[in-house]
Amino acid sequence: MIDSWRIRMVGAWLSVAVSLAVGASAAPTLFQPATAGYQYTFPRDHGSHPTYRTEWWYYTGHLHAKDGRSFGFELTFFRRGIPPEDVTTLPSKWSVKDLYLAHFAVTDINGKRFHFSEKLSRAGLGKAGADESKLQVWIDDWRAEAATDVSGVHTLIARDSTHALSLRLQPAKPLVAHGAAGISKKGKEVGQASHYYSFTRLTTNGTVTIDGESFDVTGLSWMDHEFGSGDLGAAQVGWDWFSIQLEDNTELMLYRMRLEDGSSDLASSGTVVFSDGRSRHMDVADFQIESSGTWTSVESKATYPAKWQLKFPSLDVVLDVVPLLADQELRTSRSSRVSYWEGAVAVTGSKQGQPIKGQGYVELTGYAERLKM
Repeated sequence: MIDSWRIRMVGAWLSVAVSLAVGASAAPTLFQPATAGYQYTFPRDHGSHPTYRTEWWYYTGHLHAKDGRSFGFELTFFRRGIPPEDVTTLPSKWSVKDLYLAHFAVTDINGKRFHFSEKLSRAGLGKAGADESKLQVWIDDWRAEAATDVSGVHTLIARDSTHALSLRLQPAKPLVAHGAAGISKKGKEVGQASHYYSFTRLTTNGTVTIDGESFDVTGLSWMDHEFGSGDLGAAQVGWDWFSIQLEDNTELMLYRMRLEDGSSDLASSGTVVFSDGRSRHMDVADFQIESSGTWTSVESKATYPAKWQLKFPSLDVVLDVVPLLADQELRTSRSSRVSYWEGAVAVTGSKQGQPIKGQGYVELTGYAERLKM
């Protein structure tokens, strides 16, 4: 039986899903807005930031087994702060000051199957939580953590009744902070921003289990950590987000905040990470996203873009991005109550006149329904 706290709290979340794409509505005064001048300190900033309302730790990757099987994976943990006036059970250990959610997905590329599961919990009695001094976040037996020694190895664990992953991820390049002056802008108003950084290339090994069959795997992963206190703006309906790992050891991240009329918010931006680890911020004028083809979900009825061409004129790069499986939609009815597409993609194209390949992940929100709090 679902107890009353879950009914109240899931109702409060409604469409939060990945609501850290901070928008035009003013940030609650109870929580700290993301503002310019923020100075990152690690490992502290790998941990939780309870003075900000919304936070996530986000992993995706491409994995390969010795027998030729290939997989994509996603494991994401969300923390959502509850306004103090809504916390009515203090000082009980069961008080809900933060909600924790997690999404776990595996794309079986060869088997042409997509599987996802989700969790919703609270910090009471250790059911879920996140350390404030280092990267350690968990819900029940799902967890993500990183060593604080020089190795910086990340460990991911997740399992449900049919699928599981157990992975070790080693950063192959230094982390990269996105945006400028310590913030990644999502709109023009004060507080329409987040603090956002990534490990854009992590060598990965471990095991993936599909319907009870385990595979030893190796591959490359991507990690995002983002925290802020705003929500989508009045004219924003969702976003398209891309992470690209090219075979020449460069990476590209870009997001397009979509407006009601289908155009891009001027706050849309991206980052290029060069092979030596240097990075450069890109604003909305530095790239173009053109989509062709669509895929419609039988379950949610949402119609998503299904193929893209990304152009970066200043880099002399043109990339074609194609989903490795059409149906990679998560319908999170038991946690964030949002349907969104998050999938593994193949990348081909040209860089400075030469052919190039790569891989990546794409996230599409606001197509099934407008994201709103």
